[in-house]
Amino acid sequence: MQWIGFNFLWLFSHAPGRSPGEIDHKALDFMAKHGFNFARLACDYRFWTDPNDYSKVDADLLDYLSSVLEACRERKIHFSLNMHRVPGYCINQPEIERHNLWQDLEAQDGFTTQWEILSRHFQGVPGEELSFDLVNEPPDVGQYGMTREVHAQLIRRVASSIRAIDEDRTIVIDGLGGGHLAMPELADLGAIHSGRGYQPMPVSHHQAEWWTGWKGHDPVYPNTHWDGKIWNQETLREFYQPWRDVEALGVPVHIGEFGCYDRTPIQVAQAWLGDLVGLWREFGWGWALWNFVGDFGIIGHRRTDARWETLDGYQVDRDLFEIVKP
Repeated sequence: MQWIGFNFLWLFSHAPGRSPGEIDHKALDFMAKHGFNFARLACDYRFWTDPNDYSKVDADLLDYLSSVLEACRERKIHFSLNMHRVPGYCINQPEIERHNLWQDLEAQDGFTTQWEILSRHFQGVPGEELSFDLVNEPPDVGQYGMTREVHAQLIRRVASSIRAIDEDRTIVIDGLGGGHLAMPELADLGAIHSGRGYQPMPVSHHQAEWWTGWKGHDPVYPNTHWDGKIWNQETLREFYQPWRDVEALGVPVHIGEFGCYDRTPIQVAQAWLGDLVGLWREFGWGWALWNFVGDFGIIGHRRTDARWETLDGYQVDRDLFEIVKP
């Protein structure tokens, strides 16, 4: 799936009084000029829904999403609408939800209702222009009561509900275990399977404030010791073999997120990211960097030793840009 682009956070995390971020037309112009054709919007459902009533939706926010679609459509960029937080689950702070998506019928009904509302709103938009990425990074098996069977049953239910309204909608499903584990049990669903590019985690998340697993591990690459393996390009190839096995069943594969936190030394980040993207190019997969501007981005990170270059009004990390560009 040769969609290559970035994740955007305009609706990423809701808080009382917080408005949606402005659509970054300048960023989309940059993407279109340089051949990027994929924008994944990571959304918190609470921007458009009362979390106490999953069926109550703010029509103005649906119009906002239509404006995002139109901005992408004008530039021939595919818009991937991802629910980063859904009723009953988010990989970040799931405990603040009223319900548990993997155990509570009310959350599962609400999750389905959300996608039915979005399906009606966008009914008829061509699948090459818009995809629905159903739930960001489901957990590991056993967490929050999630099993592969529960996950598969729920994803099939939602996909069926979407297609009952808009049979040609492109659907994306994220791998289990935070996006890393392939799902052969859903190979027949007719969906794009979305993987991740964050392993080995002590390289991609060195000194991350929200994940402490990097502690005690030096940020080196190649030859990172992590999870019982010594990581190099061949280890990465082995890591993605289950995804290639699913792909061999006729399933499109796309890497919906990847990136390296800017506390990882630049030489390590470049070596690792170069190996990752090199493999995906070999496999014929597309990818979306998390994110465009920010700690993981090609713009606005804190590495002072990057090779910064002025490009179309931005100070761009030229070497990172060269790695991720189409």
